[in-house]
Amino acid sequence: MTAVVSESPPAETVRPPTPGSPELASVIEEIRADAVARRAAGGTEGPHRAVALLRKHRLGAVRVPREQGGGGYSLQQLFDLVVDLAEADPDVPHIVRVHYGFVEEIFRQPRTDRKSAWLPEIVEGKLFGGASSELGSRPVGTYTYDSALVPDGDGYRLDGVKFYSTGSLYSDYIRVSANLPDGKLLSAIVPVDRAGIEHKDDWDGIGQRHTGSGTTVFENVRVAEGETLPFRGDDTPVRPRQALPQLFLHAIAAGILRSVTTEASELVRSRKRSFVFATTEEPRHDPQLLEVIGTLSATAYAAEALVRAAAGAQDVAADAARTAGVDADLERDAAVAAAKVKVAIEEVALRAAGRLFEVGGASATRQSAHLDRHWRNLRTLFSHNPTTYKARVLGDLVVNDTPLPDTGFF
Repeated sequence: MTAVVSESPPAETVRPPTPGSPELASVIEEIRADAVARRAAGGTEGPHRAVALLRKHRLGAVRVPREQGGGGYSLQQLFDLVVDLAEADPDVPHIVRVHYGFVEEIFRQPRTDRKSAWLPEIVEGKLFGGASSELGSRPVGTYTYDSALVPDGDGYRLDGVKFYSTGSLYSDYIRVSANLPDGKLLSAIVPVDRAGIEHKDDWDGIGQRHTGSGTTVFENVRVAEGETLPFRGDDTPVRPRQALPQLFLHAIAAGILRSVTTEASELVRSRKRSFVFATTEEPRHDPQLLEVIGTLSATAYAAEALVRAAAGAQDVAADAARTAGVDADLERDAAVAAAKVKVAIEEVALRAAGRLFEVGGASATRQSAHLDRHWRNLRTLFSHNPTTYKARVLGDLVVNDTPLPDTGFF
C-alpha cells in the first residue's frame, strides 16, 4: 500500500533550525549550560530541560524533508548535529538514537499509510523511544522475545519486560518488539503513558547515566492494529542493516573527545603551579603537556572525520532506500564503514580519556571535577556490541570475503 503524504505542512509548523545556524548553536549552548548546572548540583537529575528543547525546536524532525515540515538534513548533517549535541551533553543524543532510526524507517520504501501516519507527530516535535532487548538468552543468529502480542478483538494485548529501553523515559511514544502466537515478530508503537506500562529508572551503568535506559514493564497493554508495524524491515525484499544506530554511538564518542580536548586545554591554561621537576614555570608552556593536548586534539579530529566519512556511506544507502528500496550492496558498504569506525577509534578514545589526567595532576581526580565521566561514558558506549566481534567479522570479510551477519547490529 503506497501512502499519500501531503507535501505541504500546516502553516503553523515550526521548522528545525538550519545546519550551522545561530539558532541551532544557541540551542546546543542551552543544552551544554543545563548539563553543567546539573553536574554542579550533584548530577542526580536527568536532562529533562534538554529534551524539552529538542521538542521545542523540532530537532527530532531534522531528517524530514523541508516540504513536509522538517529540516531536510542529510545524514552527514544529522551526524554533525549528533557530535555537537554529544559535546554539550552525551546523554541527550543517546536518548534520541532510536527516534532517528524510526524516522529513517518511515521514509524507506515501501512507503505505507501506516508508517506515514506517524509523520505529523514527528513534525510536531514528538519523540519515539524503543524497548527491544531482554535479559533471557537466545539462539545465536535469531530474533525472538519472551514479550508477546496476543490478538484481542481488532487489536492486541501486550505483555513483557524489556531490560534496555533507551530514551523511553523521556519520549512520547515507545516502540516495542514482541512475538506473535505463531512465532513471528511484530512491532507495536504506543504512548508511553498508556495503562499497563511501567517505566523503571533503574539503569545503573557506569556511564551514560541519564539516557533512560532502564527497564520497561508491559502488562496487558492495549495495542490497536494501526499501532503496529513490521519488525525491522520485514516489509522489504532486502532487510535493512542496523548500521545507523551503531554509527550514532561513535558520533557521540566523537563529541565526548571534543570535550576531553577542551577540558584538558582549560586545565593546562588555568594551572598556576607546576611540578618541581617540570621544564617550565607555567604549565601552559610545558612542552610535555602541550604534546598531550596536541594528541588529544588529533584524536578528536580523527574520530569526527571517520564518523563523517561513514555518514556519507549512510547517506548513499538511505537515499536509495527512500527512492528505489533497500539496496543490499549499499547497505553492506555502510555497515562495513560503521564497523571500521568502531574498531578504529575505541582504543585511542579510551586512551585519550585517560591521558586527560596527565595534564591536571592529582587535583584533576577530585569528584567535583567530574573528569572521570568522559572515560565512563566512552566505556559504556563502546560496550554496545563488543568491538572484538566487529573486528573478527571485518577480518573474515577481508581475508575470506565472508558475508556480514544477517542478524545483530550490522
